[in-house]
Amino acid sequence: MLRDATETDFPRILALNDAEVQHTSAMDAARLQWLHERAGYHRVACVDGEVAAFLLAFRDGADYPNPNFDWFAARYPRFLYVDRVVVDAAFNGRGLGSQLYRDVFEHARAQGAAVVTCEFNLVPPNEASARFHARWGFAEVGRQWLDGGKKQVSLQAAPVPG
Repeated sequence: MLRDATETDFPRILALNDAEVQHTSAMDAARLQWLHERAGYHRVACVDGEVAAFLLAFRDGADYPNPNFDWFAARYPRFLYVDRVVVDAAFNGRGLGSQLYRDVFEHARAQGAAVVTCEFNLVPPNEASARFHARWGFAEVGRQWLDGGKKQVSLQAAPVPG
């Protein structure tokens, strides 16, 4: 079941994010609150009442200083940027990521976005994310180095179906 994230979900969202921090970025409670207030989309996937996954995204024009978001903002006038999607490893293979992506693409369409954008790590590699995004029609539109040259990301975009 998908639903909007609420503040009562924050401890679980933080735990999920911490478990995958090598593929996302660190986030404490204050940062999550700040992101939640600015997000154009923040939903969770629940299994048996437990938050098992979440997706946090920002619409073009959002007050979100971030080098990846800024890269897309300089190139796409109407986009939805997936900042992070995390699925609890215990629920891998159950289609939760796909449920969230179906929903985020529908949200993007309803909001008039032309593309959904995201990035995943090339250095260090996140091959599972690369495979997942390829299945969803994402293609590389750029690359950039971050964190003082410690991390390289593949900047990805997928058209929103009409």
